[in-house]
Amino acid sequence: MVISNSIKRLMCTLAAGACCALAALPAWSADKVKFNLAWLPQGSTGGILVAIAKGFYAEAGLDVTAVRGYGGQRTVNEIDQGLFEFGYGDPISVMLNRVQGGKTVMVGVINTQWPAALCYAEKPGRKLARPADLKGLSLGGGAASPLQNIVPSWLQANQLPVDHIKLLRLDPSVINSSFLEGRIDLAECWEGANKPILEALLQKEGKKLGWMRYRDFNLNLYGNGIVTSDKLVADNPGLVKRFVQATYRGYEFQRSHQKEAADAIASQQKLMDKGILLQQIAETNQIIDDAGAANKKLGWMREDRMNATVDFVKKAFNVQAPVKASDIYTNKFVE
Repeated sequence: MVISNSIKRLMCTLAAGACCALAALPAWSADKVKFNLAWLPQGSTGGILVAIAKGFYAEAGLDVTAVRGYGGQRTVNEIDQGLFEFGYGDPISVMLNRVQGGKTVMVGVINTQWPAALCYAEKPGRKLARPADLKGLSLGGGAASPLQNIVPSWLQANQLPVDHIKLLRLDPSVINSSFLEGRIDLAECWEGANKPILEALLQKEGKKLGWMRYRDFNLNLYGNGIVTSDKLVADNPGLVKRFVQATYRGYEFQRSHQKEAADAIASQQKLMDKGILLQQIAETNQIIDDAGAANKKLGWMREDRMNATVDFVKKAFNVQAPVKASDIYTNKFVE
């Protein structure tokens, strides 16, 4: 078929017009998201850091920036205030935020078991195998730390008096140094976070770290996970879904490729000790699965476990407000 010159000119004109129309359209851009890490970058939040480094968020149409935080309760409150879209928070902080009129919610769990323990420097002839063995020992905690409420309730759950441990109120900045220098006997340590750090520091002094996990003695709450606001859930559920799915893609990668995950994180976080990071990742991987959950997807939260968490918080923090488990979590973004 022969195309006349006039038709060719018309086709060129239409093509040029289409190109101009496309050029006039606004450039596509990813949704910007800020994530509060609740502390410094570490293995417990490695899934977020991996998802950034490996481009999982970018593939989901998200431009995610991870920002250091200053503790779980402050992180949750800052999410409620609209300073961050998401953060690394726990159900205790979410519940206390809601008691004060806040509107935050967990949309996925990372620590399916309570990751905290009481750490101590092992000493010859001293055996600390159960809570009763801690009698008279001193434990340092921040003045506003949930530890001040959790430990007395934990002691009572083990039929021990609330003053069984000498609970001290210290500036958070001096707790680790006080512990390492022996001025306090116990320090709260967290798997996937500061436990490997304390272990490494004690090893440099020729000492060995011991620990007693709360969850082995009548305190096995849900730990940290992904927290966002009710407002974002209502206004942009699609964004929440994309973020949650990409985040657990990062944790799944971290679980199956530990060394590669550590390399990806360390390439962006130059000051991190890779050996400590690998231990943090390994510890996080051990507590991200919930063998008792009917749904085996990462992030899924069980109703019975969340109800038990709420019951403990109400007792430990003397909560009178009618906050229910269904107020503080949802599984709809991990289904």
